[in-house]
Amino acid sequence: MPIVGRIGVTDTSEESLVKRLRLLPATLLLSAPLWTAAPAGAAVAHTVAPGETLWTIAAASNLTTRTVAAYNGLPENAQVVLGSTIQIPSETEGAMALANAGTSTQASTAPGGATSTGAGTVAPSSSAGSPAPMGGYVVRPGDTLSGLAAVAQVPMTAIASMNGLDPEGPLLAGTVLKMPAGSPAPPLASQPTPADTVVPQAAPNPTPARVSATDVTQTAAAHGVPPSLAAAIAWQESGFNNAMVSSANARGVMQVMPGTWDWVQSTLTSRALDPNSPADNIHAGVLYLGQLLQETGGDENMAIAGYYQGLGSVRDRGLFEDTKSYVANVQALRSRFGG
Repeated sequence: MPIVGRIGVTDTSEESLVKRLRLLPATLLLSAPLWTAAPAGAAVAHTVAPGETLWTIAAASNLTTRTVAAYNGLPENAQVVLGSTIQIPSETEGAMALANAGTSTQASTAPGGATSTGAGTVAPSSSAGSPAPMGGYVVRPGDTLSGLAAVAQVPMTAIASMNGLDPEGPLLAGTVLKMPAGSPAPPLASQPTPADTVVPQAAPNPTPARVSATDVTQTAAAHGVPPSLAAAIAWQESGFNNAMVSSANARGVMQVMPGTWDWVQSTLTSRALDPNSPADNIHAGVLYLGQLLQETGGDENMAIAGYYQGLGSVRDRGLFEDTKSYVANVQALRSRFGG
């Protein structure tokens, strides 16, 4: 198994559905109305109900806060008014609104072949006020891979392998990394985060595509994994968005780390996985989840915790508070997907 754990960075410019879900108590998620997405051709009017926010309205329709805000001519942090009307766009209308607002959904190429994800891109993304992705760290000027490994007390090759980095290559400032869950903050963590973030060039690749819950549940059922569990994790992690990159360098629908992708490829499947394929991102995440269920004797809560925190860390250190919230929210979300 990978040493670092979690399949699973981010600037503050994009509000991620999945990260905000970690802030919601399970009881709220259970009681949330199960709206459906807007029809393909036209926006749908929605009257703001008590307790709703722009984010909850967007999340219920499988849209980002940014999309709904752009379509309605609102800032992302706008406070919606009880009884007011918000238009819920179709995916096509939402994409057009984002384009008109100057929001790009493509990452650009940075020096050295890495992917730069500056303001206005889908990846990486996070939500203001939400817990940071577990182990997420953005490299500061002066950081070295060997120094970060020493702080985390793991071999340098372990961090390099998990993040898809060349241990002999340069470590660019702004690179988003996954550090071991619960490791101390690096000495330079108090320094300002670089304005431009860099996603290491490694499989799986974030691609501008969305999938449906059915895509996830069918793959899960084919591999003996509870379909509603896999779908709930996929929604929690990415909102079914394969373009998503977390601030811990996880990618795609199931938020698969490069090291986890390589381990699944070499250990759990005999066919070559396509790093650009959303379907294969689901495939890798489902196989990994199935392995966690096997290793925990079918204990779903432990498997969910292992998916987020890393099973080795869970066993050695117990569940962190963020992990407990993650587990509760995933279990609450399952009702949306037939479980």
